[in-house]
Amino acid sequence: MLSGVPRVLVTGLILLFIVYPMIWMLLGSFKTQDEFLGEPFWSLPDSFDPVNYVEAFTTGGMGHYIANSALAVLPSLALTLLLGVAAGFALEVMVWKGRSPILLAFLAGIMVPGQMILLPLFTIYFKLHLTGTLWPLIITYTATGLPLTVFMMATYFRAIPREIFEASTLDGASILRSFWSVGVPMVRNALFTVGLVQFFFTWNDLLIALTFTNSNELQTVQVGLLNFTGQYGAVQYGPTFAAICVNVFGTLAIYLVMNQRIMQGLTAGAVKG
Repeated sequence: MLSGVPRVLVTGLILLFIVYPMIWMLLGSFKTQDEFLGEPFWSLPDSFDPVNYVEAFTTGGMGHYIANSALAVLPSLALTLLLGVAAGFALEVMVWKGRSPILLAFLAGIMVPGQMILLPLFTIYFKLHLTGTLWPLIITYTATGLPLTVFMMATYFRAIPREIFEASTLDGASILRSFWSVGVPMVRNALFTVGLVQFFFTWNDLLIALTFTNSNELQTVQVGLLNFTGQYGAVQYGPTFAAICVNVFGTLAIYLVMNQRIMQGLTAGAVKG
C-alpha cells in the first residue's frame, strides 16, 4: 500500500502531465509569431494582448465554426436523449415480448466501427440530396449516439424499483404519464451524464464532420481547426493556439459547471435501488 508521500508524488505527476500542456497552450495563445520562431518554447509572452483571439474570430472565422458545430451537435443531442431515454424506459420498465433481443441489437450497434458506415452513408445522403447541408451530421450523430445512450439509460432505469411504477399505475397514470412524470425525473442526473458524454463525443468529432462537410460554410470547429493555418498562407501559431484554447477551455468550463450532476449520474446506475 502506498504511503502518503508517494501518493502525493504520483498525483502531482498526473496533474503535471495534464495541466502543463494546457498552461503552455494558454500562454502560447498570447505570443506573437516572432516569439514562436525566435524564442524557446518555455518562454513567457511579452504581453497578454488578446489580439490573437480577435484574429481567430475575425480572420480565422472561429465564430462561424462554433455556430456550425452548435447547429449540428445540439439537435442531434436532443434527438439522441429523447429517443434514448424513451427506448431505455421501454426496454427496462415496460414488459413485452422480444425486448431482450432488441436490447442486444442496440448493444451490437456499439461494436460497429464508425469508419465502416461512412461510405454507405455518404452514398445515401448524396442520393437523397442532403449533401451540402448539416443534415448528414445531425442524422449520423444521432444514429451513432443511440446505441450507447439506450444501453446506459436502460441501466439507470433498471436501478429504479419497479414498485414506484406499479404505484403510479395503481394511481391511474398511463404509461406516458409514468414515463414523463415518474421515470424522467428519476433519471434526470443520468440524462446530464449521458448528454455530456454524447456532447463531447460529437463536438470533438473530426472524421464524420470531415467526411460530410464539403464546403467551408459547413465546417465545424474541429474541421476548421484542421484547416486553420491554411487561411493565412503560412502557419500563424498565435491565432491557431487562441482558437484551440477557445475550444478546449470552453468545453472544460461546461464540464466543470456540470461536474456535480455528472458524479451523481455516474453513481446512480451503479447499484440497484
